[in-house]
This record gives sequence, structure tokens and C-alpha cells, in this order.
Amino acid sequence: MKVIYMGTPDFAVPALKALAGSEHNVCAVFTQPDKPKGRKMTLTPPDVKVCAQELGIPVYQPSSMKDGKALEIINSYSPDVIVVAAYGKILPDNILNAPKFGCVNIHGSLLPSYRGAAPIQQAVLNGDRITGLTAMQMDSGLDTGDILMTVKTEIGENETSGELFDRLAQMGGDLIINTLKALENGEITPVKQDEALASHTAKIDKSLCPIDFSLSAQQIHNKVRGLSPWPVATAKYEGKTLKIHSTLLCSQSGKCGEILCIRPLIVACGKGSVEIVELQPEGKKKMTAEAFAAGHKLEKGKFFE
Repeated sequence: MKVIYMGTPDFAVPALKALAGSEHNVCAVFTQPDKPKGRKMTLTPPDVKVCAQELGIPVYQPSSMKDGKALEIINSYSPDVIVVAAYGKILPDNILNAPKFGCVNIHGSLLPSYRGAAPIQQAVLNGDRITGLTAMQMDSGLDTGDILMTVKTEIGENETSGELFDRLAQMGGDLIINTLKALENGEITPVKQDEALASHTAKIDKSLCPIDFSLSAQQIHNKVRGLSPWPVATAKYEGKTLKIHSTLLCSQSGKCGEILCIRPLIVACGKGSVEIVELQPEGKKKMTAEAFAAGHKLEKGKFFE
């Protein structure tokens, strides 16, 4: 197949590499415009652009998909299909319908669960045991198109959203290759999504970071995993904010937020307790809880907030 690929962040890179290394012809890549990043606001290209340039594939970065210019470029290539993965722009109907096989999206959940912006983080935040990817025929709705193919995977007890993100990204390559093969051979029967089972996710932001130690240990552990590596769960100790990077589940009990043990650093929750494994004080680098305890006066019976 002649493929146009649309994607932006690192999640979309493995699928692009898989397509470029297959029998398919990736004739062009669309990605978001370069954006300023870092303290110096250096203009930085998206990961997909960097990858496409390394592969020698033409790259387009339109600021709009609705002014007709993007459609002109797409039509000039006469693609059989457009593959989309975390592109970050809404495609108008004239682009959705341009290729013979339409637009196929790689979505980071088992649809219709977790439509929207943060499906991978939300699965971890909710403590799900199973997640996966969906290859979906795109329509004008938000992740509402027919399901073409899915792949499932277990979420580890201590797996972070960042780790799951990387695994799913790699799985996306095999999924899209298998989906395109089946589409080309007429071996797929699209399945409509059950609206009664649909759920949605919003963008993750820093308002979610503070830990409420009245919640169960499992809920707190899920929050820490779900917000890693960004924006990172937080707690306060003696008025200072700490980023909590990783935890483990424990069974000890006590008052909510109470320090039950220093080495390892175990803090009581509404039900059960968590061991804080890695944390980061304000203005400092990430460190083990043991290193933090060596440089701070931690006492059993004091409280995290």
C-alpha cells in the first residue's frame, strides 16, 4: 500500500519505523510544527519529524488541516491509506475520505474504553489489569470509528504509565502492519463501538498531583504510577513539597499519612500503606527514600500530607 503517516510524539515513532521497514511505501509524513522547548525555548522538531528525516521520507507540518492545502498535498500522493498515531490535529471529512481505505488510527486503549487524550495514563490511574491498542477506522467523532483490530496486554503491578507507554508504542508497529495486511486482503469486518460501554479521558495536568493519604494504598500507588514520569504525584512533609516518583504496596496500618517506618520509608494510607521508594525534594534531583532519610530528620509518628 501507498501510505501517508500522521503522528507527532515518540509514541508514534515505532509504528512509522515498522511501516518504513515493511512492504508498504510510506510516501509522506505529516506532523505538528516545531515548537519551542526548555528554559531557552529552543525550537525543537517533533520526534516523528526527526525519524522521518532519518528515513528520508518527505515531511509536512501544516498549521491547519482545514484550509485545503493539506488536502492538496495528500491528493498529490494518491495514498491508499492514511495511518494516524497521536497526531494531535482533527482531520476534516475531506481528508478522512480521501484515501481508498480511509484513515486508520492507532489508539492507546481497548476502545470504546478511554476515548480521548490520555488513555494510557488513565488505565494506570484506574488500576486496570488489562489494556491494549485499537486500530480504528477514523470518522468525524473523537475516537468513535469502527474497530478494525485490537491487541491486549497485562499491566504490571508496579508498571508506570511511562513504561506502559513505551511497550504499547512498540506493539503499535505490529498492530498496524497486521491491520493493513488484513484490510488489503479484505479480511477485516469493521465492528461498531458499543456507545453504552464508552468512557472518556481528559488531558492530564498538575491538578491531579497531590496525594490524599486518606485513600487506599492501592489508589495512591496507582496515582504514583499513573503520573510517572509526568506530571509526578506530590506529597508534603513539614511544609515542603516532595515529588513521589515510585512506591510499593505494603500491608501495615496506621493513621493516614503517618510514617510507620524510616528504612524502608513506609507511610500509612486510608487502607494499608505504601513504601516510598524514590522521591524528589524541591530544587533537588530524584533520590532514593533511603538517601532522603539520611539527609533529613524523619521520625516515626510524624506525618506526610
